[in-house]
Amino acid sequence: MEKAVIPIGMKRDKWTQYRILRKGPSLAKRLPKTRLLRKNNLSKMLHQYQSVVVKPRDGRYGRDILFIHRNGAKSIRIQHEDHVTTMKDTNQLLQLFHNKNKDHGYVVQRRLQLAQVQDRPFDIRIMVQRQKSPSSHWNVTGSYAKVAEPGYCITNVTSRTIPVLKALKLAHIGGRSLLVKAERIALLAAKRLGEHYPKLRQVGFDIGIDRKRRIWIIEGNYKPDLRPFQHLQDSSMYRRILWYKEH
Repeated sequence: MEKAVIPIGMKRDKWTQYRILRKGPSLAKRLPKTRLLRKNNLSKMLHQYQSVVVKPRDGRYGRDILFIHRNGAKSIRIQHEDHVTTMKDTNQLLQLFHNKNKDHGYVVQRRLQLAQVQDRPFDIRIMVQRQKSPSSHWNVTGSYAKVAEPGYCITNVTSRTIPVLKALKLAHIGGRSLLVKAERIALLAAKRLGEHYPKLRQVGFDIGIDRKRRIWIIEGNYKPDLRPFQHLQDSSMYRRILWYKEH
């Protein structure tokens, strides 16, 4: 079986990916506003949105993600996994990154108010692949919903991986037509990335649906974890994904 590797010349960088996708006219409106982590950027986005997410540019498989909320003008609330702390201002937070020498390795992104299943946020992983042939088209080969653990904001730490249609039903926000729309957006995003990276053959997109049923591209993963597909009752997705990886 072909190993899941990132093609040479392609960066696993959230900022680079964001800049590529936002140049697509139909995709720009699907991207939460994202900026490099700088003092001015963080302050401006907290003032504009009140809640933001700070992420490592290189991914790190969902680790080191901070959810930051502005509590008026006097303090900010910071959540890392299920740990919550409060700081006086953004200077304290930026000093933390500076001490770790990572201040240039993060992005700050508008936080989405994701739809919820039993008071827990969820997003959708949509797997998009194409065959080795240069003329091959992108296809959706699988999907599932990731429901966050109690007390967590991030869905990478999840206790529940469930079919997307079940999650949409439990969240009371839509059905198959909403999933089809999300799949179309993922295909457009894959096509855009594929134009930039001709050797790219798979992307696992994290798609968010907010409480107003708007669909957002949170990010695309070039080396997605396939293990959750093995635990779905519908085993045809996993078989299809493996077929595309080999062909």
